[in-house]
Amino acid sequence: MQGFSYSEIDDKVLGTLAAPGKVYYVCLAFCFTGVLIGASCWGYQIATGLGAAGVMHPVNWGTYLVNFVFWVGIAHSGTLISAILYLFKAPWRTPLARSAEAMTVFAVSTAGLFPLIHLGRVWIVYWILPYPNQRNLWPNFQSPLVFDVIAISTYLIVSFLFWYTGLVPDLAIVRDRARGIRRRIYGWLSLGWTGSDRQWNHHGSAYLLFAALATPLVISVHSVVSWDFALGIAPGWHSTIFAPYFVAGAIHSGLAMVITLLIPLRRILGLEEILTMKIFDNVAKTIVFTGLIMGYSYLTEFFISWYSGNIAERAIFEWRATGHYALLFWMMVMCNSLAPLVFFLKWARTHIAPLLTISVLINLGMWYERYIIILSSPGHEFDPYSWGLFIGPTWVEYGIMLGSFSLFFFLFLLFAKFLPSVSMSELKEELPPPMRGQSV
Repeated sequence: MQGFSYSEIDDKVLGTLAAPGKVYYVCLAFCFTGVLIGASCWGYQIATGLGAAGVMHPVNWGTYLVNFVFWVGIAHSGTLISAILYLFKAPWRTPLARSAEAMTVFAVSTAGLFPLIHLGRVWIVYWILPYPNQRNLWPNFQSPLVFDVIAISTYLIVSFLFWYTGLVPDLAIVRDRARGIRRRIYGWLSLGWTGSDRQWNHHGSAYLLFAALATPLVISVHSVVSWDFALGIAPGWHSTIFAPYFVAGAIHSGLAMVITLLIPLRRILGLEEILTMKIFDNVAKTIVFTGLIMGYSYLTEFFISWYSGNIAERAIFEWRATGHYALLFWMMVMCNSLAPLVFFLKWARTHIAPLLTISVLINLGMWYERYIIILSSPGHEFDPYSWGLFIGPTWVEYGIMLGSFSLFFFLFLLFAKFLPSVSMSELKEELPPPMRGQSV
């Protein structure tokens, strides 16, 4: 941020909150339409039953759980960029941090809908809550599904507090420049921030605390999600590699989503001078690292299935690579492990077209990965007589999936227009202190 003054940073970031153009409203209307489609499909499923989805014996988990795992994975990049890189004092994270934190909150919120959608009879969800009741029902705390509720809710709360804590000083800047009802709203949200030395000390301590709390949650939350499968006895699921494998995949897909979101954002909001190509260069280098981990994980899975001597385990991995899901499997390998290797070329890391193309391919590949893991093992277990295929996705599942992506982008568009998408206070910390008589 060299070459900027304090006031220029404020003007640049606050300029993104001005009245939007037609492109913004078109994108917002498109996303809102997608949300309505998804809500309508969910309403149709509630009215007609879970049979509207493609889940039935032997594959009783469908795309709702695929999307759940996908969105939880997307949420992890925000914590990686904001919390972990903050603790390591990486300066290039600053322009990305606010948007990544918002992405975390919106992705976790979207993910939290899918267990409710998959439940079918959503109006009796309170039956599984752990409180004394007259039904003599009590959740099984040894089930990883209960772990999910605790882990996801904890992650959502900590991520929201981490995001909001960083927002408070910037909300005060918006408040001071706003008028009328906007000034009152931002004044309430900024919690009476005045910028005193005492407030800055408490703010720094709180932000550091939430960063330290959020860091282990990156590991624990997606490890818990992986145990939904690893604690089952189905071949292809029952593996100790699942926890680190899922965590690496979550960060891989999340980093790709950061690029996918921020490249259009910098163009629409005019943030090219803040979200520079050097920042995307560093994110792309990190994606190379996570892509290599994903390739290693795929090779390890196949090696262990062969080395174990377990016939069922070996059969499921051979079937994934050569059977019904072979095309999706090899697309997954290409998108997640081979496509990121293009980022070894500096040209690919510093140009918009390859950055955006590869990030979209990675997100597509990571969705296919969850699809293959979740749907192949139950349909190809130990008894060949009971083998079967997932008959979906049905039009209801496609509609709900469209609604989830639309909801995520809809919330992000609202955030980018009503809240500072870049942290002004953190950008100012990178500037040298102003000299006496020098304009700030």
